[in-house]
Amino acid sequence: MKAITIPQPGGPEALVWAEVPDPEPGPGEVIVDVRASGVNRADLLQRQGHYPPPPGASAYPGLECSGVITEVGSEVAGWAVGQQVCALLSGGGYAERVAVPAGQLLPVPACDSVDAAGLPEVACTVWSNLVQVGRLSAGDTLLVHGGGSGIGTFAVQLGAALGATVVTTARAAKHSRLRELGASHPIDYREQDFVEEVRRVTDGRGADVILDIMGASYLGRNVSALATGGRLVVIGMQGGRKAELDLGALLTKRATVAATSLRSRPVAEKAEIVQGVRDEVWPLIEAGRVRPVVDRRLPMIEAAEAHRLVESNDHFGKVLLTLG
Repeated sequence: MKAITIPQPGGPEALVWAEVPDPEPGPGEVIVDVRASGVNRADLLQRQGHYPPPPGASAYPGLECSGVITEVGSEVAGWAVGQQVCALLSGGGYAERVAVPAGQLLPVPACDSVDAAGLPEVACTVWSNLVQVGRLSAGDTLLVHGGGSGIGTFAVQLGAALGATVVTTARAAKHSRLRELGASHPIDYREQDFVEEVRRVTDGRGADVILDIMGASYLGRNVSALATGGRLVVIGMQGGRKAELDLGALLTKRATVAATSLRSRPVAEKAEIVQGVRDEVWPLIEAGRVRPVVDRRLPMIEAAEAHRLVESNDHFGKVLLTLG
């Protein structure tokens, strides 16, 4: 088969479409012939040499895909050759075929099967962090940073569907589309202070849950923007790894700071998250309350261009790589 390989870390030009060995399914795995794969910032970090795949995972980038099952391992139950699926991956989505643990498969919901490639990583990341970690519930105020990203567009929709008031930071050009997805209060992070804006729209109370992709550069301001008893969930470090945390402010607010990642979790934990998404998020997609938001599709061989687009932050929603 062919896959996008990274012979040497570097810029987008480091991505090379090359012949590689076909994957073989383990006893609890299936082989999926890939139709499309979602592009995530983790893929950009892997290309740069900063985010290697976990032990035993495919060396090729790609954390989610959609396609058709073509082989089934000896211990797999409930899945069959010919089924259309989408899948959460530890790597390998930028390829013609990929081996997937059966517990990380999802049926294609009520959407285009190519667009479904952009769902597993964002759905599992957002649901696990907003619901399991952040304990988001109806009536809460949710602040989503990077609302125009793949994670952001999904988090805005899920927050609204769960009955939260959604505040989000994004470039002004993306605000009208974010309102259409359910954001009540988009904030232009380049022109407005999101702490002041959150306090304004909550009458000084602050956000109950903050989903943060920035890390260090936003840490202090995020704590300032939290409500009493609020939960800050950090899932990215685009703004750096290290910052000073005012524990006094955290204690005063009786607030929580949590940091999570998905890729390195054990297979059993991922399977639990995938099942939760199937049980609680897939019905929202079937009902039309949440949908994949796709900026554009590019052929897999144009992975370098897809990485340049994601790095530019000019996209809205997911960028997908397609085959066939």
